[in-house]
Amino acid sequence: MSKMQHPKNIRIEDFDYPLEESSIAKYPLKQRDQSKLLFYNHGKISRHQFSEAPELLPPDSLLVFNETRVVQARLLFQKATGARIEVFVLKPHDQDIHEAFQKYGEGDWQCFVGNAKKWKEGELKLEGENFVLKATRKKQVGNSFIIHFEWDKDKTFALVLEQAGEIPLPPYLKREAEKADRTRYQTVYARNNGSVAAPTAGLHFTEDILKRLDQKNIRKTTVTLHVGAGTFKPVSERTIGEHEMHTEQIVVQKSTLKQVRDNNQKIVAVGTTSVRTLESLYWYGVKLMENSSATFSIGQWYPYENKSPHLPSKQEALDIIINKLDKEQKENIRGETQLIIAPGYDYKMVDAMFTNFHLPKSTLLLLVAAYLGDDWRRVYDYALQNNFRLLSYGDSCLLIK
Repeated sequence: MSKMQHPKNIRIEDFDYPLEESSIAKYPLKQRDQSKLLFYNHGKISRHQFSEAPELLPPDSLLVFNETRVVQARLLFQKATGARIEVFVLKPHDQDIHEAFQKYGEGDWQCFVGNAKKWKEGELKLEGENFVLKATRKKQVGNSFIIHFEWDKDKTFALVLEQAGEIPLPPYLKREAEKADRTRYQTVYARNNGSVAAPTAGLHFTEDILKRLDQKNIRKTTVTLHVGAGTFKPVSERTIGEHEMHTEQIVVQKSTLKQVRDNNQKIVAVGTTSVRTLESLYWYGVKLMENSSATFSIGQWYPYENKSPHLPSKQEALDIIINKLDKEQKENIRGETQLIIAPGYDYKMVDAMFTNFHLPKSTLLLLVAAYLGDDWRRVYDYALQNNFRLLSYGDSCLLIK
C-alpha cells in the first residue's frame, strides 16, 4: 500500500475562492429540507432540493450521524464598572466532558475570554430568575483561560448553561443569537451535550427525511464528536505544515463499530465531524495493532508519518478496537483526535459524505479537497454560479465518487 503524501508543504492560498458577503446565509430557511442540494456523482454535478436526498443515495448506504448537541456556551457577564466580559466555554479542565456537564455546584473549564484585560481578578456574577452563576479567573493557558465556575448545588452545569448562556453562532454571521437559533442551530437528532458549533451538514435533516430513509431500507448509525471552536478557523499560516489543528473529543458505541464493520455498505458520513470520527477510528485500530495498550488519541500528522509495513482493512481495524472493548467489558470507546485531513490523505473508512460549503482557506475545505481532488473547485464554482447559500446556515452537498 503506497505511503500517504504529507500535506505539510501545501500552500493554503491554493484553497481560496471568492466568498462575497451576499453568499453567506445569515439565517436558516423556514423549513430545513427546502435548502438546495448539490449532488456530485462520480464527476457529474446536478442541483436538487435536500428533500430529494433519500432518492439520491445509493440503496446500500449506511449513514453515520454525529449526535453531539450544541451547548449555550456564550456567557455575558457585566462588571460593577460596566465593562462587559464575554466568557466562551470551550471544554472541561482535566475531566471527561460528559461527567463535567453532569456535575453539580462547581467545576473548572477552559474558556476564551473577551475583554480579558478588564478582568484581571475578582468574581464575576450572572444572575437570572432560576440561576446564579459565578466565575473566577484562575490562570491563562495559551490564548484561553481556566475559569472556576460556581452555581446552584441542585443544578447540573448543562442546565445552568441552558439557563444562563447563549447559542454561540459563528462570528461570520455577524449577528447576535436569536430565540429561533436555539432550535435551528441544532440537529433534530442532537442528544449529547458538548459542542460549541453545530455539525452543520445535519441541520438539513428532518424527522420526515429520517423516516423516508427507513422506508427505503437505508441504514443509519451514530457517533459523537464534540465540535470545538477551532473547527471553522481559517488557516492563517502560509503552509499547512505550520498550522496546529484543534483537538476534539469522541465517543463511539461498540454497537456502532460492529454495524460499520459488518456491513459491506457504502459508508456515508453526515458532515465533516462524522468523517473525522470514522477516519480517526481507523487510525486508532492501527495504533492498537502496533501497541495493544495505546490510548485513543490521534495526532495531527499520524497517518502521514505512520511507518507500518502493513495497514489493516477497515474491518480489521475495527475488529481490533472491538476486541479491546470486549476484553475490558466496555460498551463504548472514548478518545480524542487532532487529525487533519488534507490533499494527500487516503480515505480509509468514508465512501461518500454530506457537507455544507466551507470557508475559504479552512481545514474543512481541505478535507473536501482531499476527497474530491481538484474537482472541489468545480463544485464551489457551480455553487457560486447557481446562487447556493454558503456556510453554517447555507445549502448542502452530497459527494459520491
